Amino acid sequence: MAEVVIYSTTVCPYCVRAKQLLTRKGVAFKEINLSNEAPEVRIELMQRTNHRTVPQIFINDQFIGGFDQLYALEREGKLDPLLA
Repeated sequence: MAEVVIYSTTVCPYCVRAKQLLTRKGVAFKEINLSNEAPEVRIELMQRTNHRTVPQIFINDQFIGGFDQLYALEREGKLDPLLA
């Protein structure tokens, strides 16, 4: 199974939806809540992805994007192969 990492914050509805989608699919994921991390973690993440918003989702260390991109992959039938 793929390694999935989600960077989130405590009050992010899109983070909740992304985690719900993965949970429904039976996918284990590691969540890194940026609300509980040092500011440097968020800065490093923004430099790595060029994105400022959360969630930021990685599958096997490949940046997927946020919830919209994750859901688009699911809708197009491309998410399951990435997670296999």
